[in-house]
Amino acid sequence: MDFWATTNVVLRRWYVAVTAFLLTLAGAYGVYLAIPVKYVSTGVMVLTMPTTGPFQVTDSKRPQMLINPLLNFDGGLNMSASILVQILNTPETAAELGVVKDGPVTYTVNNGHPNPELLFSTPMVMVEGKSTVPAQAQGIVRSVVKRVRAELLRRQRQLGAPPSTYITITEMVPATTPLPQRNGKLRFVAAVLVLGALAGLASSFATESVAAGLRRRRAGKRSTAGHDHSPSRETAPRSTAVLRP
Repeated sequence: MDFWATTNVVLRRWYVAVTAFLLTLAGAYGVYLAIPVKYVSTGVMVLTMPTTGPFQVTDSKRPQMLINPLLNFDGGLNMSASILVQILNTPETAAELGVVKDGPVTYTVNNGHPNPELLFSTPMVMVEGKSTVPAQAQGIVRSVVKRVRAELLRRQRQLGAPPSTYITITEMVPATTPLPQRNGKLRFVAAVLVLGALAGLASSFATESVAAGLRRRRAGKRSTAGHDHSPSRETAPRSTAVLRP
């Protein structure tokens, strides 16, 4: 069916289209109110190497250098950042930070790329916290930053790295002021509007189809009634001659 035919149907059944449009607006408004606003806070940290380098000299007479195992290869800072990202994204760490599955508070950690599986990206750790409560969004970012520092220190101690060669982590962007994120709400509202428009068209065509069927039925009944009441040709009685004697 072409555009003008569709337009004619909608115009003839305007009351159906208008009703569907009003119901769609009401549904979209209800969806907008039902979905809570999520607030987002972010934080950025950078891993840096000591100014003295990854080595520590133990004896000036007989030089013996100790090295930080995390810096004993090219891209050591990038690898360390990726390790921290992997640790922070585990369900166990999230549970220890008080984040429950499908709960109101969530966080994500990456190293400058949305795919944490890609190693050797940058020596950065980026944290994003989300919550329906602004203070909780900022609070989870601060908790993750604190946990990153603790994990980095613990891993270097486990590897026996000399303290003078420890990788340090600098908070370049502290947990930002939470900002509302309405993109998710708007996507749902747009979906409801599109579905409402399709429902309005379908209702208009359904009403047009039912009305056309009723018209055909009434026309058929009138035609049948006309045939039943048509005048019939009657034969006049024949006269008989009576013979009298």
